[in-house]
Amino acid sequence: MATGYTPQFAVDGGVKVRIQRLGSYLAGMVMPNIGAFIAWGLITALFIPTGWLPNAQFAALVGPIILVLLPVLIGYTGGRLVHGQRGAVVGAVATIGVAIGSQIPMFLGAMIVGPLAAYVLKQIDNFTETRTRPGFEMLVENFTAGIVGAAMAVLGVWGIGPIVRNVTTVAGNGVEWLVHHHLLPFASVLIEPAKVLFLNNAINHGVLGPLGVAESLKHGKSILFMLESNPGPGLGILTAYLLFGPRSLRPSVPAAIIIHFLGGIHEIYFPYVLMKPRMILAAIAGGASGIGVFMITGAGLVATPSPGSIFAYFAETPKGGWFGVFAGVIVAAGVSFAVGSALLGFGRLAEPRTNGKHTVDQPDETGLDEGTVPAQQPVALGDAGPRTQEA
Repeated sequence: MATGYTPQFAVDGGVKVRIQRLGSYLAGMVMPNIGAFIAWGLITALFIPTGWLPNAQFAALVGPIILVLLPVLIGYTGGRLVHGQRGAVVGAVATIGVAIGSQIPMFLGAMIVGPLAAYVLKQIDNFTETRTRPGFEMLVENFTAGIVGAAMAVLGVWGIGPIVRNVTTVAGNGVEWLVHHHLLPFASVLIEPAKVLFLNNAINHGVLGPLGVAESLKHGKSILFMLESNPGPGLGILTAYLLFGPRSLRPSVPAAIIIHFLGGIHEIYFPYVLMKPRMILAAIAGGASGIGVFMITGAGLVATPSPGSIFAYFAETPKGGWFGVFAGVIVAAGVSFAVGSALLGFGRLAEPRTNGKHTVDQPDETGLDEGTVPAQQPVALGDAGPRTQEA
């Protein structure tokens, strides 16, 4: 029977270990919800106006799921990692504060406010645990959770939400500057990290789309339509995970490849990058390589491919422009696959190794690199007591 993803956390160490720990936290918040991402991807690929089975009634599910449900699930899971079920509840309530009224998915905000709310509640629980008189435990627990959840939701609306929106604006301005200064391959350094934080639509439709339309009206095509929408980097990363990734994740990859490459729903591969942040290097390398090929061959599309499916690329490619467009996609996929495979150790980290008399599980199965020690249990379950670790 399949088991849920349980993050493992490194012991205290240097910068490398802290980065590994951050990756484990991100993975712990995102990967348990991968089924919800796949469900959203299927609904989007099927029922949006440019989908396989357009249906306005079913397409109404797309916005609320990506803008509200998925951020709340991430905030819920992040809170649970910090303080068990009570942390999960306040994490979900707090996440509503950053998600409500936003026109972009607030996954970054959810990853901040969910665990933060749970941590605040955990400290309050530690303080009140020995000071609450018998018979008042439930009253104190319920009201402290309610007060913390409400306060963090207000903080999300007032503080964290605007900060995330400003980050989105800055990223968009940076991409626009690179475009105007003809430094298109370097745009991947901003575009790919912004994408995996689910700011892809803001970058594509808010910055690249309008610029591309103006260029397309003048020249009949534009390379700007392909900077963010290229499905090659995501295909390469998912293929690397399929062949060399942790064994527990491999069964979910084929469906993700279909939804991403054929359905054009790029968001489906973002959690795989968030799980191992170093994989962003594969996305950047693939994206920059694809853009380089587009520039050399003079490739361009006549309009924004929406969604970013290979079939949409077929539909939007001008007559005579097939070679450059699809060469860029293939090269981007190949480069991101090669770099991603190297970052995953070409599968070596997914195999058990022998260390003296004992067999040691390789760290890539748990999301850790060599030299880290897996914790005996997830970060905190609701108890305030100390936890032991296995050496």
